Amino acid sequence: MKITMDWKLNLKEKEVMDKVQKAGKKAILDVVVAIANDAIHDSPKLTGNNARSIQYEVGPSGQIAKNDNQGAVYSTSGYGGYLETGTVRMGPRPYMKPALDRHIKELPEGIKAAL
Repeated sequence: MKITMDWKLNLKEKEVMDKVQKAGKKAILDVVVAIANDAIHDSPKLTGNNARSIQYEVGPSGQIAKNDNQGAVYSTSGYGGYLETGTVRMGPRPYMKPALDRHIKELPEGIKAAL
């Protein structure tokens, strides 16, 4: 799951632009961490391998989140997507989407609070 924020600002002051960018990056980090924590908590735990494999990153230094305004939460277990969506033989056991739904509305509030 990848979160990308895109905005166009018509501001001429570099200081203001920098402050808005910094607020956006902080808000993305806060939301991505909250989503990752909930996904870890809600992940099906037969062995706990998938829960332990959940990682997050905020750009630009990440492998998935490559831009400043991107964040990502993902599982490296190899079967996290199957748990989320199900298979022919197994029903879905969503853990990422519910976490996203709970926290994505906090993104604009976080930007506003950081400004």
